[in-house]
Amino acid sequence: MSTRLSPNARRTVRRVAPFGVIWLLVDHVFSVSNYAAVGSLSADSHEGIQLDAGIYVFASLASFAVGCLVGVVELLFLNRAFAARSLGAKLVGKTLFYVAFLTVVVVVLYPIAAAMEMGTGLADARVWDRLGAFAVSMESLSTGVQITASLVVSLFYAEISEHLGARVLTNFLTGRYHTPKRERRVFLFSDMKSSTAITERLGHARYFEFLRAYYDALADAVVRHEGEVYQYIGDEIVVSWPEEAGLRDANGVRCALAMRAALRARAGWFEREFGVAPDLRAGVQTGDVTTGEIGALKKEIVFTGDVLNQTARIQALCKPLGEDVLVGDALAARLEETDGWTLRPVGDQVLRGKERPVALFAVDVPEAEGDGGPAPHSAEPVTWGGAPPPHAAAATTFGIREDVRAGSSS
Repeated sequence: MSTRLSPNARRTVRRVAPFGVIWLLVDHVFSVSNYAAVGSLSADSHEGIQLDAGIYVFASLASFAVGCLVGVVELLFLNRAFAARSLGAKLVGKTLFYVAFLTVVVVVLYPIAAAMEMGTGLADARVWDRLGAFAVSMESLSTGVQITASLVVSLFYAEISEHLGARVLTNFLTGRYHTPKRERRVFLFSDMKSSTAITERLGHARYFEFLRAYYDALADAVVRHEGEVYQYIGDEIVVSWPEEAGLRDANGVRCALAMRAALRARAGWFEREFGVAPDLRAGVQTGDVTTGEIGALKKEIVFTGDVLNQTARIQALCKPLGEDVLVGDALAARLEETDGWTLRPVGDQVLRGKERPVALFAVDVPEAEGDGGPAPHSAEPVTWGGAPPPHAAAATTFGIREDVRAGSSS
């Protein structure tokens, strides 16, 4: 039985763990400041907890745990609860919640630490007498300032992280791409079908809400297949993977199929809410890029390389070729064996602005396997005059078929 965390669980851990680290660091900054001021890590009062090794470890673990708990509450509950509220309502609501929440945290943790210091149990009346004295002392004010600082820093981190993305923010903070690096990445470009007609039908204001719901519907598919959103460009989304992650379990192709399946699963809801259901086309390819920080007035981590142009052109060919998902030759040749869907050659295509043609492959999925999940298939590998075709590895692995589906996209 595999103990590997799911992509959703790993993303949650990556988003929540920094809250714990921030609370732990702020706690230590206040402790060092206290030491510099009074020559001791402990508070110089009856109400304050005198630190020893055991209490120090408990306090550190408690700070980390409370920070992680704040992260869970903020990211998984409060953000959703206040998503549609005004800024004023959000500030007031969150402030009231955190005052109550952190009061409970102090009421729970202070007696435990006091009991540890006194070498007694929580049933000892002296512990609760100390809690009462602490509540009306200057020590409680100092604790409140420390907790407020931890909360403000962690919530500021949350806002920046949610706007940039946790991985992008981590790359900025660690300086990973301060010096440009060459790497191989898989890219997925997807575009909404008939977006112009939908905009005209809904109007710009209503279309914006439609677009927001559209991207919300796609989010889980991207997370489950370990993708990183590189850009939102109007109704187009660009998803990227380091090549190893994009090839693993055919994540790049499966993500495109899962995105399409997610939209079709919510088609009824879109019809009820907006009177129209969205669909998409996608192109997927792999290649070399140079990755680095760029910008004078605003810094971004940017990918440059021919693979981005190729993938955009591949996606643009979906409509004239009547296909929903097209895979480029470089990616098709690198995919490992999987069940549930097949690649079908649609011929060598000259991409706009390019001279050398690129072999493209459409993705065929059994009706019951809309996201490319496991299912038996029996397609025979295609051959040309008894010889293996170009990109034979991909052809043999996926049972590439020579029949070309007729039809045109809407």
